[in-house]
Amino acid sequence: FSMFDYDVYALAGDGDMMEGLSGEAASLAGHLRLANLCWFYDNNHVTIEGSTALAFSEDVAARFLGYGWNVTRVGDANDLTLLERAIGTFRVCPDRPTLVIVDSHIGYGAPHKQDTSAAHGEPLGEDEVRLAKRAYGWPEDAKFLVPDGVYEHFQQGIGARGRALRMDWVARFERYGRAHPELADRLHRMQQRELPEGWDRGLPRFAPDAKGVAGRDASGKVLNVLAENVPWLLGGSADLAPSTKTRLTFEGAGDLEPETPGGRNLHYGIRENAMAAVVNGMALSKLRAYGSTFLTFSDYARPAIRLAAIMEIPVIHVFTHDSIGVGEDGPTHQPVEHLASLRAIPGLITLRPADANEVVEAWRVIMALRHDPVVLVLSRQAMPTIDRSRYAPASGLAQGAYVLADPVRGEPDLLLLATGSEVALCLAAFEALTADGFRVRVVSMPSWELFERQPETYRESVLPARVRARVAVEQASVFGWDRYVGPAGEIIGMRTFGASAPLKALQTKFGFTPERVVHAAREALARAGVAEGR
Repeated sequence: FSMFDYDVYALAGDGDMMEGLSGEAASLAGHLRLANLCWFYDNNHVTIEGSTALAFSEDVAARFLGYGWNVTRVGDANDLTLLERAIGTFRVCPDRPTLVIVDSHIGYGAPHKQDTSAAHGEPLGEDEVRLAKRAYGWPEDAKFLVPDGVYEHFQQGIGARGRALRMDWVARFERYGRAHPELADRLHRMQQRELPEGWDRGLPRFAPDAKGVAGRDASGKVLNVLAENVPWLLGGSADLAPSTKTRLTFEGAGDLEPETPGGRNLHYGIRENAMAAVVNGMALSKLRAYGSTFLTFSDYARPAIRLAAIMEIPVIHVFTHDSIGVGEDGPTHQPVEHLASLRAIPGLITLRPADANEVVEAWRVIMALRHDPVVLVLSRQAMPTIDRSRYAPASGLAQGAYVLADPVRGEPDLLLLATGSEVALCLAAFEALTADGFRVRVVSMPSWELFERQPETYRESVLPARVRARVAVEQASVFGWDRYVGPAGEIIGMRTFGASAPLKALQTKFGFTPERVVHAAREALARAGVAEGR
């Protein structure tokens, strides 16, 4: 049964050929020998500033031949016979993608604006539109004219053909279901963005451990269990899988290469932008796809991440090395502003779990998403595995923020808020402040976006408005935390770039220690007028 045999067409202009993404994507497609991929390049030599000769003089055909593509040319965009021949050339090419270079005229038929930048970024104008219609032999004063017979022509052509193809596929799927019921069920669930029965079977649980587990290591264990249970979960890394721990290692996972198209591990190479774009494409085909790199390199992938949010597709990005915890690699590899910038993208969910069990719960949330792209932000360094017999269960992560620790008696006078590795600092400060007689609450806030989706009553129960003494702790830009700590609160975060030094030295330098959290808490309590031992 051939259930998927479609071709993929893309339209590109001169600007697309200048953008780096086209090079990344074309290079990877050529390497993988994607013979069902065809790009049409609208070669009109005009951009907004004028002729492409101002900034673009390369031989595009030679470039794509170097990528390993089949290249053909249509000298006139209006020559339907040549266009049809080019499509036929693509369809019979068995071992590589095809680029069709189509020479065209921007503003075709507009006598004063054809082949000029004026036809690129502004309306032709009423007079020029009328002249263009005259050139086409079209009624000059008619607006939005659809002549008699056009609707019928489309219904009898594309409409009838599409309906027949769809009915044929449905009938084929019914036969497929009778012959292979289990595989058909998988296909149906994949197409509906549903999960198979037992998708979370075998997920690990992590015992309390002061030394703990790195977020990336915990995620690697979880990802391998999920990918065995969900056959359409696949992905890879921008040349960093050994570091991001995103390689699928179970038997049969394999590598996706030209000779092994069924492999579950994709090698995107050092092409973060293309990786994120490819992940989008796979999600549109209803696969659950992921890409991974270091958080600081997420900037290279940002345009495609933003598009995923616009399209509301459930792509997964695994970004590790999440903070100054990278250590000696220094400021170039230490993300500071990245969390804030990702949180600023509407519709994108960010998750920064505090320990290995929060990582498990984060993946539970991720797998259930159907319309939300997600960024999973993970530590390179080990994080203590929180003792859930003393503190709240990690399942609270699903609400975005939850009360992890509370006073034994009475309502809290102080809130300590944190994400990721800094939650452990707040727990240490909680114990010290509690011993001094203060009533303290610790809130783990792995996802601002999920928290903001909760009912107001829940949000108030976690962050009561009456508690003005608040301290937020995060090894990232302080930007945005003021909404949660208020004017009387304190934020321990990054206000500069990082530095190259061992982790412990960096934590001391930038104030990420229990002692600094206790000091900030005492200042916030004093401003709120809360006395010690109250």
